Amino acid sequence: MNIVQKLSRYQFLFEELVKRDFKKKYKRTVLGMAWSILSPLLTLFVMKLVFTQFFGRTTNHYTIYLFCGNLIFSYFNESTNQGMTSLMSNAGIFTKINIPKYLFLFSKNVQTLINFGLTLVLFFLFCILDQITFTWKFFLLLYPVVLLLLFNIGVGLILSALFVFFRDVQYLWSVFTMLLMYMSAIFYTIDQYEYTTQCLFLLNPVYLFIRYFRKIVIDSVIPTVWFHLLMLADVLIVLGLGCWMYKKYNTRFLYYV
Repeated sequence: MNIVQKLSRYQFLFEELVKRDFKKKYKRTVLGMAWSILSPLLTLFVMKLVFTQFFGRTTNHYTIYLFCGNLIFSYFNESTNQGMTSLMSNAGIFTKINIPKYLFLFSKNVQTLINFGLTLVLFFLFCILDQITFTWKFFLLLYPVVLLLLFNIGVGLILSALFVFFRDVQYLWSVFTMLLMYMSAIFYTIDQYEYTTQCLFLLNPVYLFIRYFRKIVIDSVIPTVWFHLLMLADVLIVLGLGCWMYKKYNTRFLYYV
């Protein structure tokens, strides 16, 4: 039975998991879902306040440039962090009922995708305010969005599997994501670096997604074919590794939760 058939079979459970995760995130908050918009706005405000004096003077549409980086990285960070604990936080369910364990990870990713979608609407509003010209090329943003969703699922599969066996993963991942944030050129440009150094940034998959958004939105330029293929290759490698780990250790999860 393939994944699509299993999702169809457990559709009700999957929908309930998504609803539960979404409600749980905003439980006992006064503003509720409004935080999906306020949180990235406040982060953008702080970053703009701090970095505009250093980089904003020489960067066109710096607010949008900054928003692109923050939008993509925040989605990646939230999705992978929630995905990492998806198995352990639902151990009480899959140890009693025989259901596909990746359903819990998928539900987390749907919930974070909804938050990302809300922030994306806000991002487009900012583009209008910053007098960004909307063209047909904006439809190409579907490519990095879909690939980023699959990439987040792949990373989540790997992290959630490792987290079952090694609890230290959550601490290592928090340090790694902090390093990754500074290596993703969120608030600075890489133009001042040598060509070789600029090429090293392409080894960072998150930077690729950010750069794609900036190329389309700010520069109105379609990235090259090899750039598309590089993004796809990163996603397929990570997703393949994650699926392999879940298949290999599927039964062993029960003994470590």
